[in-house]
Order: sequence, then C-alpha cells, then structure tokens
Amino acid sequence: MKIGFIGLGIMGLPMAENLRKAGHEVAVPERASLKPEARAAFTVLADATAVAAASEVIILMVPDTPDVERVLFGAGGVAAGLSAGKMVIDMSSISPTATKDFALKVNALGCDYLDAPVSGGEIGAKNAALTIMIGGPQAAFDRALPLFQLMGKNITLVGENGAGQVTKVANQIIVALNIEAVAEALVFASKAGADPAKVRAALMGGFANSRILEVHAERMINRTFAPGFRIALHQKDLNLALQSAKELGVALPNTASAQQLFSAVAAMGGDQLDHSGMIQALETLAAHKIR
Repeated sequence: MKIGFIGLGIMGLPMAENLRKAGHEVAVPERASLKPEARAAFTVLADATAVAAASEVIILMVPDTPDVERVLFGAGGVAAGLSAGKMVIDMSSISPTATKDFALKVNALGCDYLDAPVSGGEIGAKNAALTIMIGGPQAAFDRALPLFQLMGKNITLVGENGAGQVTKVANQIIVALNIEAVAEALVFASKAGADPAKVRAALMGGFANSRILEVHAERMINRTFAPGFRIALHQKDLNLALQSAKELGVALPNTASAQQLFSAVAAMGGDQLDHSGMIQALETLAAHKIR
C-alpha cells in the first residue's frame, strides 16, 4: 500500500520503518529535522497535503491534540489532500472528545477514521510489539488490521471513534499509578536499609510483579532516565484523564497525586526524563536517594 506517515519521533520512526520493511511505500512530509537515513528510507513530499494526496492510508503519530488538529486541518494539512475512500489513522494519544469531532470532519470527506493510540514505548515500537487500542467502524478496522499487525501484537477494536483514546487514557492512569507505587516501595525499602536491587528481585517472584517493576524499577535503581516515554508526555496524558474526568463527574484522586509528582520533577528541570524519573520527587520528599 501507499502509506503516509506523519510524526517520526521516538516511536513514530520505528513504526514507519516496520511498515516500510514489510514492503509498503511510505511517504513523509518535509521537515528540517529529517535525518539522512529517514530521507533515504522514505519518500519525502512537500507537506501533509501532498502526503495525503499520494497515499491510501495516512497515519499520524504526533504529541498532542492541537498537533493532530493542525496536521489534519491546518494550512498544508492532511484534509486538503484527502479524497473519498482514503483512511486516516491517528495513533497519537489525544483528547477522546476532540477525536470524535475530528472523525466526523474526516468522514464528511468520504474517508474512514480510526483512533488507534499505542502503548509499549520505544522498545515496543522497535520490536513491532505495541499494544494498539482502536476506536472506529468494524469495516475500517478490518481494512487496517494488516498494517496494525506490522506494528503491534495486542490489537483490540474497543468501540466507536473515541473509544481507543478513552482506553489509552485508562492505560496511562494505570501506568502512572504503578510507577508511583514502585517508586514509593523502593524509596521505603532503601530508607529502611534494604538493597533496592535485591528488593526488586525478590518482588518480581511474587504477586507484586509487573512490567513497571521489571523495567522501570531497574531504571530507577540504575539512574537511567533517558526517555523511552517522557514525563512531559505523561503529564499531557494525565491532564487528558483529569479533564475528561471533570467532564464525566468522576473523581480520580490518585491520578491527581501522580500528576503532582510528575509536576515536581518537571519543576526541577526533569520534564524530558523518562517517566520512571518520577522517583526523584519521592526521593526529594524523603530526603533520601535510593542510590
């Protein structure tokens, strides 16, 4: 297929690479930041309009709701290059409410729209092992499934447009609270005199085991906070959770506390750290570093 891919970031680049390696022709819009290897691998076109005009399916992987709106409907955007029968797949993590509006606008042009945010970080993107949670019509999902299978493993059509984004927000709540739980446990154990690495090893054999304990606890212990998923982006996702909860009349007290811990790290200049860096806020509160 001819695929347009917009957003070659930490996760977008390996996702686009996996599509290209499978034999699909991938077009991307011109950006000054495009690296030589990306220019060699993909067809580079003038802008998102040109990418959409040349593609059957257009995939977006950009940071936030305003970015998706700009890429879709701004000057030189995707919408101007769409024609009936094409498909837009937004794999960004954005507002469920805005997603429904974007889908209606794209549908009005005779095109399908899927919201398909992902979880799994840079490692999952590189290994084509992402979890993909999708909102949209069954027929559009069936058409896009072969592409999703080149990027992920756990692929679920959750419901109509917006349902994928709702699921991603729920995912980010769970991840944030698990990071907070693991960080608190390691700070507690270390302050009490136990070796946090040995505590982690012991807990991985019990009911407390999780991917967060496996991956993020190791980052906390080794102080390796190079981003797989930046705190700034997790702050954005929790803000979506809290905004949506307000609209729904739902209280999310622990989500709010996790957001405040992220904000504390960001205030210390750490918003570009991996989200496992949340532990730095708890270490500050305890006046104790685990290493």
